[in-house]
Amino acid sequence: MAGTEAELRVVLLTAPDPEVAEGLARSLVEERLAACVNVLPGVRSFYRWEGRVEVAGELLLVVKTRADRAAAVAARVRELHPYELPEVLELPAVGGSPEYLDWVRKESSR
Repeated sequence: MAGTEAELRVVLLTAPDPEVAEGLARSLVEERLAACVNVLPGVRSFYRWEGRVEVAGELLLVVKTRADRAAAVAARVRELHPYELPEVLELPAVGGSPEYLDWVRKESSR
């Protein structure tokens, strides 16, 4: 299973409530688009939308996946998410426990 960290991604998402967050997390893991999704409550987001500054309580989802699955993660989020423009921010995974990185590769493969 050995590979490079560049093969892996961390994808950040936000959700409006626990039900949406859990549904997204469960779907991504069950469909093997992600090895793991952490759901962090209590996020307060400030953003500009349609010319106004908005503030919203959200949950942050931290998705661990393979680089070759990141586009499929983004597509599935767009299908399932209630937001008109859901956050999907892909970051390269750099470093980490080799055993954990191998596990992410294995569990997020088809």
